[in-house]
Amino acid sequence: MSEEDIALVMFEDVEGRRDPAVRWLTGQPGDAVLFLSAADRKNLLVPWDVNMAKLYADADAIAPYNGFGRIAMQALGNAVNHFHIKTRSRIEIPAATPYPLFLNYQKTLDSYELVCRSNGITEEIERQRAVKDAEELGLYKTLASITNDIIERLEKNVKDRTLKTESDVALFIEAEARKEGCEGASFETLAAGPSRSFGIHAFPAYTSAPFAGKGLSILDFGLKYQGYASDVTMTFVQNATPEQEKSLSLVKQAYDLALSMVKPGVSARDIAIAVDAFYGENGKVLPHGLGHGVGLEIHEAPFLRSKSENPWILQSGMIFTIEPGLYDPALGGCRFENDVLVVDIAESGGGGAEELTKTRIVYM
Repeated sequence: MSEEDIALVMFEDVEGRRDPAVRWLTGQPGDAVLFLSAADRKNLLVPWDVNMAKLYADADAIAPYNGFGRIAMQALGNAVNHFHIKTRSRIEIPAATPYPLFLNYQKTLDSYELVCRSNGITEEIERQRAVKDAEELGLYKTLASITNDIIERLEKNVKDRTLKTESDVALFIEAEARKEGCEGASFETLAAGPSRSFGIHAFPAYTSAPFAGKGLSILDFGLKYQGYASDVTMTFVQNATPEQEKSLSLVKQAYDLALSMVKPGVSARDIAIAVDAFYGENGKVLPHGLGHGVGLEIHEAPFLRSKSENPWILQSGMIFTIEPGLYDPALGGCRFENDVLVVDIAESGGGGAEELTKTRIVYM
């Protein structure tokens, strides 16, 4: 902020404009506006639910959103007064601010220079959030342990037919997650039996159809623990044909190839390009990104994709998915996905990657 001569920064986590930076910076679960002052090096949190803020948030000052008619513009005006921001100072508002709203901000705060840009504080926070600190890594180890325990229970209960349908599986995950102290699933569970597994993301996400019958079934799920998300995919196999076995083998080989390349300093794009080339050599195409960061959002930086504009270089402390898959209307679909932590080479014994989750291809 000081380098860019920004006096005040605003973050907004409200319906229609969600920003997990508010929770990352304060601990407030959501529905709040946050202001940071460069000169004071302090913050002002304006939550919709003050009671929740007092319980969860770490803020220098709290002012109820109701006091400003639940209007962010009025809250910003209060923050300007609260921090005694001088006229003609630069104030940065969220990059996601719609243009008509930006014009209203300009009109209301015409004594200040308002900054709204994609390469400002929003991008800087994204870079910082991509590398997890020690506290976050501790949370992730707990989250991964819970996720792995539920993976074990899923395999057992699907094999013994305690869980027979897609909805049985999805509702089991939600219930077990909450028993373990999680906030629930990190996204709507995708449970697709053999007749529906050909979709990258089955629609509907799950039905009352049989799960784990003859052929290939995909189970894509994650848990949310203290705001942080896991994301894994299991493939269940019964009486696979030779063509289906080939797909399973290629997916696992693609995963192993990507995992072998993970270490600090490697381009995330290069890993995706290597997997694309492997698929191409075998007459296949990966129809989605190879992986994505996980954190307070289920999809965040860094991204493992081959697009030319992908700038991410792996650093120790980054956590992301590796999730190659193959999908065919006749054969069905399969995917192999784990959450992977980048670690220093010395810590990993030369590998550079630690698999936090332990998913698998399950043969019935």
